[in-house]
Parts: sequence; C-alpha cells; structure tokens
Amino acid sequence: MPADLKDHAAVTDHVMNWEALLSTRRFKLQAGKVLASQAPATLEATAGLRSDFHIDHDRLVFSSAFRRLGRKTQVHPLASHDHTHNRLTHSVEVASVGRSLGNRVGAMMQHAELLPAGYTPFDIGSVVQVACLAHDIGNPPFGHTGEDALREWFRDPRHAHLLHGLSAAEQADIRTYEGNAHGLRMVASLEMYGSEGGMRLTSAALGALIKYPWTSDAPRAQARGKFNIYRTELAYFEHVAAELGLIRKGEHEWARHPLSYLMEAADDICYAILDLEDAVEIGILDVREFEALFSHFGETERLWHTDDPRQKCAMLRGIAIGRCVAEVAEKFMVHQDTLLRGSFPGKDLIDVCTPQIKETLLAAKALASQKVYRHRTKLVTELASYPCIGTVLDVLVPAIRTRLTMGEDALSARHHLALNLLPAPLHTGQSLYHAYMQVLDYIGAMTDNYAANLAREISGVGIL
Repeated sequence: MPADLKDHAAVTDHVMNWEALLSTRRFKLQAGKVLASQAPATLEATAGLRSDFHIDHDRLVFSSAFRRLGRKTQVHPLASHDHTHNRLTHSVEVASVGRSLGNRVGAMMQHAELLPAGYTPFDIGSVVQVACLAHDIGNPPFGHTGEDALREWFRDPRHAHLLHGLSAAEQADIRTYEGNAHGLRMVASLEMYGSEGGMRLTSAALGALIKYPWTSDAPRAQARGKFNIYRTELAYFEHVAAELGLIRKGEHEWARHPLSYLMEAADDICYAILDLEDAVEIGILDVREFEALFSHFGETERLWHTDDPRQKCAMLRGIAIGRCVAEVAEKFMVHQDTLLRGSFPGKDLIDVCTPQIKETLLAAKALASQKVYRHRTKLVTELASYPCIGTVLDVLVPAIRTRLTMGEDALSARHHLALNLLPAPLHTGQSLYHAYMQVLDYIGAMTDNYAANLAREISGVGIL
C-alpha cells in the first residue's frame, strides 16, 4: 500500500460513512502518479445546472465505449430480431431501475436523517444510475462466452510459452479476461483521457460500480472466479478506495461500497425478467410461462383484456419491477449497518428479500437457463465465438511476443501485417504484460459484428 494511504485506511478500518462514500473527488494519472483532478468552475456547477454526478452520467453516455454496447450481445448473439435487448438497451434499463432504487433509498435515508448535509435523495439515485450505465461497459463481443473464449485461449497449454516472463499476478490478469475489471479499466484508463484518469468519474460513482473490489490473485478471486481490479488500475483504485474510506480486507482487497449492492440488484432484476420477455418476443418461450411466473405480483385484471403477448409481458414486467424496487430498497435500509461495516450477511440484496421476490427471480433465472440459454440458435453462435476470437489471438499474440522479446528484425512479413491491426503501435521498451493488455483492450472493445467480420477476413474464408 502506498505510504500516503496507510493512515487514511487505518482510520476507516471498522465502519464506512456516507459523507466519504459520496465523495465527488476525481482522480487522474499524470507522469505515472495518481493525482486528484481539480475540475474548473463552470456555469453548470455554479448555477446548479449539472451536479457532479450528472457530469459523470453525460461522460458515460457520450463515450464511444457506451455506444458500442448497441452492437454487443445481451443474451442472443448477432440477433436479427429488432425488439430483443442488446447491452446498450439493457444498460439503459438497468440504469432506470437503479435510479429508482437509489432515489427510494435516498428518501428513506433523508427521513432517517442519515443523508449527509448538502446531498439530496436524487444524488443517491444519480450515483447508482451512473454505476448501472457503466456496469457492462467492459464486456467483450459475444457476452460471457466471449470472456470464456479469451480465457480459454490464454490458458491453453499450447500457448503457455507465450506467457513466460510475466509475474504470477500478471499471468492471472492476462489469463482471466474479466468484463468487470475491464469496465473499471475502460472508465479509468482507456476512454476520454487515455492513461490520464480515463473519464475521471467521481469517486462515489467508481465505488458504486465496483462489484468485486479485489485483484485477480486475491483469495476472493480464487474463491469466486470474479474480480474488478487489474494490476494496471491498482494504484488508481488504491486512491479511490482511500478517498471513499472503503474498509481494507486484505493486501489488495476491500469491502464493497454499499451502493454497489443497489447497482447489482438493478442488474439482477432486469436480466431475470427481461431475458424472458425477449424469449417470448422471439418465440422461444410461451407467454403463458411468463404469466405464470409474474402474475401473482399485483392486480392484473387488465391482462385478460388483451391477447397481445407483448402488451401482457410489458404490464407484468412493470408490476414485477415495481415490487422488486420497493422490496430491495427496504432491505437495503434494514441491512445498512452491516453494509457500512463490510459485513453484509447475504450473497446479495435479492438473497435477503421476501420469499415471494427471491423465489420468483430464482425461478425466472432457472427457466431462462433451461429454455433460453440452451436454445440451439444461441448455442451454435456461441460455439462459433471461440474460433472467431481464437483466430484474432492466433495472429496477434505471437507477433507481439516476437517483437518485444526478439526485436524488429525477428518479425516475419505476417507478423508485420498483424501488428498493424492494433489501433496503437507498440512502444519501444513496453512490457509484455502491457502489450498483452493492449490486445485484450482491442478485442474487448470489439462489437459482435466487428469481431465476426475481422475473424472471417483474416482467416481467408471468402477472400474471393
């Protein structure tokens, strides 16, 4: 841990507080050091036209990484149906649910006199909304299957020699493409101000975004198979965590920001319900199965006055989401003390909800697993994503290793061509680890269509 952070971490060893957790301080990288970014006074800030969290929101929605989500898989890769969700529409909907959750929790905090001076309930909603907008921004093409394809290629024993010379921690990063960690990398390093703090979001928004606040070699990563922090962003996150007063639980592990639980709940609610709505839309699921799951959530007399499956699903979805938002917000307040102490007893907020909410969402996920995620059209496309991503890695990674370990003269003509695919050239003296991260950045940023077309083009299939 950096020496300048030790005292701050020690002070917040037992309980977090809302004044620190809602910090609007932004950080940037400059000459290899992490510095606080002092935003200049603007008309928006002085006249109250945009809060710091509104600025976070606008930076996200105008980023190219956010736009690319429109061509990335939510459930159905390369879906041709116009009404199914992609990562962009999913993120917008999750943000809407997250804002409702945050606003509701904020109002309850204000009523209980827990909201720090100078903040409104809508600030809580805005922080959660920003985190929700960014929660999938690091996902690669083809969704979770794309993550698996990247991991499988680097873990293949035939490619082990390509990782020689990397430390154990660096190998753990490269061999475990993690959309959550790449999300932090995207907003902190890659987008907007490249390598100088990225989007420079507020500390509060970054904290709410981080679902797994530990590195790839931390014990929790080994146990859960998930993490949020690559070595490339570790120093950056150290400063963010200290600013927020996140409780340190290990050398490279912290307790979660309480608002990250609301971001997570919004995502869970949306994909449990909306993945099934998509399945009804494209004919994989019968609308009666959707009705059977959610019709007990409220007054549904109007359902029987329409035969339109889309309208039925929309009405049931609205009722179900409303019930879930009210329940999750209440449970957040019930468990706020343990959330602030980093000792929340449940797996997530859904886990501590009433049986009706918890069991319905679990049943929805089970139905999706049985009938949607295993549907032949989805399976075939997902299988094709492995050779698609593998084709790109087969070309790029050996060329990069040759260039950095043996020099320019050792490159073949094919290697030269491959290196020209990279958006930015390799730098003299660049480490192999950072060069491989550059490859993961390149492939991770691809849309489904771009990745499929590039693999087909460089494989020589259909060249004539």
